Amino acid sequence: MSKKLATTIYITEQQQALLKELNRRTKVPIAEFIREGIDLVLEKHRSHLPGQMELQPLVSSGFDVLSGGGSSGAASGGR
Repeated sequence: MSKKLATTIYITEQQQALLKELNRRTKVPIAEFIREGIDLVLEKHRSHLPGQMELQPLVSSGFDVLSGGGSSGAASGGR
């Protein structure tokens, strides 16, 4: 488990009431639900985050990744 950092968030009264009720019924800490929600948002928007470049944009742009050539797919060297 990763080290947890303290932060401040602002939620509505309804969100707080529902989180408290969820905590009362499940005994899961409210902070755990908030971390889970953050993970869901990060997953939903992961395309906007830095990381390894996907190959799909290269393939759809006409660059043949496997042969190292252009859209014709012909490799050099007389093959």
